[in-house]
Amino acid sequence: MDSWEFNKTAGAVLGTALVVFGLGELRTAIYHSPLPAKPGFAIQVAEKAAEGQAGGAEAPKVPLGTLLAKADPAKGKDITKACQACHDFTKGGPNKVGPNLWGVVGRPIASHEGFAYSDSLKQHANDKWTFENLNVFVHDPKSFAPQTKMTFSGVKPDAQRADVLAFLRTLSDSPQPLPNP
Repeated sequence: MDSWEFNKTAGAVLGTALVVFGLGELRTAIYHSPLPAKPGFAIQVAEKAAEGQAGGAEAPKVPLGTLLAKADPAKGKDITKACQACHDFTKGGPNKVGPNLWGVVGRPIASHEGFAYSDSLKQHANDKWTFENLNVFVHDPKSFAPQTKMTFSGVKPDAQRADVLAFLRTLSDSPQPLPNP
């Protein structure tokens, strides 16, 4: 290779490097993004509720009675289709991975015959599945019973949770009265 060919090759390599680095500098001049004051990402964590609330979960923003007055059991039935993988909703039906939920509203907690409940739920055995307790549990099972076997993360929207509770209320020969709005 003679010097002329070498100069053309070196010029092409240097020219390409100049264009690449020049475009990089041009990009930072056009699309400038300032550095944050503190590096990292803000992670939002739900705060613990005040002592004395059921299971330590936060209180709903809208009163439960008001939500239940507007709730639609048919929508709740559709929402609970995912629950059917672990729970049976029929009268006298079997326990699955979770207990049968027929008549759950008003039933003592951790009391369905033939199901092995976690110690977290057994600690609530003196309580009943009231609408308030079910609301907290369905919202976030781990906040109500931290070592529960239930791996479901919960139903977060208030209206959907009220629909689920309204549907669970229908799973009884004598449905429990709704709380006052």
